[in-house]
Amino acid sequence: MAEAHQAVAFQFTVTPEGVAFQLSREALKHLYLSLLYSWKKRFARLKNSLRTGVFPGTPSGWLAVFVTTVGSMYFRVDVSLGLIIRIRRHLPSSCSHLSLRNRTLLSAVVFSTGVWVSGILLCRQALKLLLSYHGWMFEAHGKTSRSTKIWVALVKLMSGRHPLLYSFQPSLPKLPVPRVSDTIQRYLESVRPLLEDEKYDQMEALAVEFEHQVAPRLQTYLVLKSWWATNYVSDWWEEYIYLRGRDPIMVNSNYYVMDFLYAIPTTLQPARAGNAVHAILQYRRRLDREELAPVMALGVVPMCSYQMERMFNTTRIPGKDRDSLFHLSESKHLAVYHKGRFYKVWLYHAGQHLPPRDLELQFQRILDDPSPPQPGELRLAALTAGGRRPWAEAREKYFSHGRNKASLDCIERAAFFLTLDEEAHGLDQGQEDSLDQYAKSLLHGRCYDRWFDKSFSLVVYRNGKLGANAEHSWADAPIMGHLWEFMLATDNFQLGYCSDGHCHGVPNTSLPPPQRLAWDLGEECREAIEASYGVAKALADDVDFCCFRFTEFGKGRIKKCRTSPDSFIQIALQLAHFRDKGSFCLTYEASMTRLFREGRTETVRSCTSEATAFVCSMMNPNCSPSECLQLFKVAAEKHQHLYRLAMTGCGIDRHLFCLYVVSRYLGVDSPFLAKVLSEPWRLSTSQTPQQQIKMFDLEANPECVSCGGGFGPVADDGYGVSYIIAGENLITFHVSSKFSSPETDSKRFGKNIHQALLDISGLFQVPPRKMAN
Repeated sequence: MAEAHQAVAFQFTVTPEGVAFQLSREALKHLYLSLLYSWKKRFARLKNSLRTGVFPGTPSGWLAVFVTTVGSMYFRVDVSLGLIIRIRRHLPSSCSHLSLRNRTLLSAVVFSTGVWVSGILLCRQALKLLLSYHGWMFEAHGKTSRSTKIWVALVKLMSGRHPLLYSFQPSLPKLPVPRVSDTIQRYLESVRPLLEDEKYDQMEALAVEFEHQVAPRLQTYLVLKSWWATNYVSDWWEEYIYLRGRDPIMVNSNYYVMDFLYAIPTTLQPARAGNAVHAILQYRRRLDREELAPVMALGVVPMCSYQMERMFNTTRIPGKDRDSLFHLSESKHLAVYHKGRFYKVWLYHAGQHLPPRDLELQFQRILDDPSPPQPGELRLAALTAGGRRPWAEAREKYFSHGRNKASLDCIERAAFFLTLDEEAHGLDQGQEDSLDQYAKSLLHGRCYDRWFDKSFSLVVYRNGKLGANAEHSWADAPIMGHLWEFMLATDNFQLGYCSDGHCHGVPNTSLPPPQRLAWDLGEECREAIEASYGVAKALADDVDFCCFRFTEFGKGRIKKCRTSPDSFIQIALQLAHFRDKGSFCLTYEASMTRLFREGRTETVRSCTSEATAFVCSMMNPNCSPSECLQLFKVAAEKHQHLYRLAMTGCGIDRHLFCLYVVSRYLGVDSPFLAKVLSEPWRLSTSQTPQQQIKMFDLEANPECVSCGGGFGPVADDGYGVSYIIAGENLITFHVSSKFSSPETDSKRFGKNIHQALLDISGLFQVPPRKMAN
């Protein structure tokens, strides 16, 4: 009970002599430090808000303007052209008691501030215009025009010094609305290789009818929205693609990220969890203080940081018709799951983050706890893995009052969720499917040992390996990847471990132990939990996963072929898919639109006429390697062009999606839009970004290469493919499909991908480098 007594600041006892007070100095000290930390954080946020609000201006810039103005007055030069005198005449009557000199100085302050603010606004508008130029992206690799060089210099000049994370947000341009004619032309071009002549003629007729009869009205409303909305796509995308979906988000929406491929910093589970959680808290502190540098394309062009705002303290709340995102500005505890039991772990002590060794101690206490789960507690989290409507109904009925509500609030208000997993996962050279099982564990686990509604769930395995499962609605994978790179680098290269595998430092054994959450789960509630578990388990058991390393070559060899690595892989996927199914399909590749404010993603339709022509040439024994190579180069150039169009706001699918939403609001039926949005993506692909923040040299530490991450299949009869081009000689693929489909087989498709990469490489005269597994 000593810990409980320390948590009480004062106690009093009623006696015949009166009331006796007993003060706890230690508790009062902790209370004081906690309040001090809270006010420091508020002050830092206020200061950063002011700095971001006036960026690229600075207080020293205002002082320079003021000194110049006042100095010119002493030399009898009126740089204000009479404005200071006018301001002095119109000062309020309350200033009449001031001397003429003081009123003149006050007028100079007002004038200098006006000039300073005007300069800031002018710089912002100039920077926004400069950032609206995207010609640099369409220039040939290694060839920079004179106009682009001038543009780069101007961007650097207008970008100011030492920007904070959100400093560039007001200067980012809005996502433009493409012309309907351009979108339709690109759409018809994208489906031409997939449709027979008769079906293509039908689709073309629908498109022409839509363009001339329905689209003008829809486009007008969409353009109006783009004028007043920050981004004409993102709010509808979050609403209708994510939050209104009623299917389980496990497998269907959530994605995962993996640990280092080879490195194992420590085999002690609580130690790895302690370092990882502390590193994540360091990231959150920098995020709150906006100390993270903005992500810059080519080191010059700022990218939108809006999605980072909801990384922590965020939970997806189920609703009967739509979900909502619950976000707190601050959370001081962590929700932990182990062997069917939920815990609350405080992340602060005496106003400071718990150091890694103290966190390790707390997690070890959880691992040592012999108490069994309460009735229904073991599979409670399965509610978040099943259908959204049943979870919303159960939440309203069983978790809206009493101890259930208090415990659920503890989870939903946590900074994030941590699972201390009982299994061991990671790369095992002696087990062929070790990475497959690792991927499946992170994607769905046992369907009840991840809280799939949290912004992300950190998973630490028994052998010290870790990973995470992330909810998708609040942000896209590159945002989570940014945090993940920081955490891994901080864990391994900055915090480190002792020789015995423990975290550095001496544990504070006087810390109050983790708090076990209490539940009162009746029979009906347990039946609802089991029903959701049944749905989730059927979905998880149907996932066919193949995660493999391609080690014959990587980015280094592809660059020697003077080809974009992403285009190389995308065209290889087309060849692999044709060999796998004997046909082409609509292909989705995710591209980012973060060059624009609040931009998220756009679709690159990778199955082009040029790519299919190349694939057909590879399947034709009469085509020579030189002919195939020429077709490949044309296809690669086409893919690069489409990717650039998507990044610069000239994609196809987001525009058509928004036109469809407008049509539903207006009650307008469009056979063309209905057909476009019902087309299945039987091949959904995504590249995991690598080294967004360069905290260590990957070439000097090849064992710290990342596995990347993956996602579930989008179509019941299709494939999901994620890949990461990790280093110069490694590409890791994550292939998912469903066992229930007789048309798909993830391992078979993985072998086809492997062979397609080798066959395309064979067209070039650069010998591949053989790497040992």
